[in-house]
Amino acid sequence: MSNRLISVTGYTTLDYVDAVAEGETFEWESIAVVNATTDREAPDRVRLQVELDNATEEHLPKHMTELELTPDQARTLAADLETYAEQVEDGSADGEAKGEERS
Repeated sequence: MSNRLISVTGYTTLDYVDAVAEGETFEWESIAVVNATTDREAPDRVRLQVELDNATEEHLPKHMTELELTPDQARTLAADLETYAEQVEDGSADGEAKGEERS
């Protein structure tokens, strides 16, 4: 996608990941850019940005989703990502025992 809303540079967190956008009447598989960032001066939040490639106006116009996280929220998300990464690497299903869905 040449005219992206997120600039892909050497500092972009993840430049290409598999992604799915799901709506009530559609499912769109694509690749996406994921970036975690903050303001350079006086940062007061962490921003997590996601942009899917090749969005179509029919279902999903070109857009970027941005979450604004407090430092505690960012750490909670990071801890969950670590936990699930370990489960994937170990092949364990601890999350299922707690009634959580594994994607």
